Amino acid sequence: MADEERRDEEQPEGAGDQPAAEPDAEETAEEPKAEAHEPEAPAEDAEAGGKEPDAEEEPEAAAAPEPPKESGGPAKDSKRAESEDKTPPGAELEPIQIEPQRELSAEERARLEAEAEERARAEAEATAEAGEEPAPAREPAVELPSEARIQATGKRKSSIARVVLRAGSGGFEINRRGLEEYFPRHQHQTFVRQPLVTSGYEGKVDVRVRVQGGGIAGQAGAVRHGIARALTEIDPDLRGELKRRGLLTRDARAKERRKAGLKKARKRPQFSKR
Repeated sequence: MADEERRDEEQPEGAGDQPAAEPDAEETAEEPKAEAHEPEAPAEDAEAGGKEPDAEEEPEAAAAPEPPKESGGPAKDSKRAESEDKTPPGAELEPIQIEPQRELSAEERARLEAEAEERARAEAEATAEAGEEPAPAREPAVELPSEARIQATGKRKSSIARVVLRAGSGGFEINRRGLEEYFPRHQHQTFVRQPLVTSGYEGKVDVRVRVQGGGIAGQAGAVRHGIARALTEIDPDLRGELKRRGLLTRDARAKERRKAGLKKARKRPQFSKR
């Protein structure tokens, strides 16, 4: 008890109300608060500094799209023009309805073939008039006796024609058929008559022919060659005129034979390196 009374006397007045360790605790509590607030200042500055340019840029960005918002301006006209340009050309036209192709009858097929033949004849006449000189209007210098019988042989490609000329009125007999029947194309008929027209013997001799081998064009060339040769037997002076027009020349052009290892005469298989 004496010890406790001594301690109370030694303590100053008012010391019993507050403990001595409390001020130190308050100072220690205030120090971390100050340290906690110190790093927040630069963050606030950074936020303030970062927000300032955004606040400045926002009015510019908002001001840029203002012109298109105007009603009735050029922007709407441009949009309309773009929408009109996007429509494909001819969209307003009505679609064409294609009818299914029907089979042709025999009469229609024959009519189409006749029209094709007529066009080919007209083209042949046009090419003949443009590429060949007109035949001279001349009278034959030598008349063929009624008993005479002139023979000659004409060749073209693989066709051979044996021609016999006699005095007559211009008749044609080819393999016991008429000229129009054997050569239905007008081009071949003109081709066969060319030596007679050039020499002036057309309508004054009868022609009888036996022809074999080759095709229709080759046979027509062989008959023309034989008639030209027979005319030179009648009148040797005709040789110059017929030769100049190429009627006496043996046309040696023919299809070349196929060689071994090739597809045709000169066509080779495609080369493959790999």
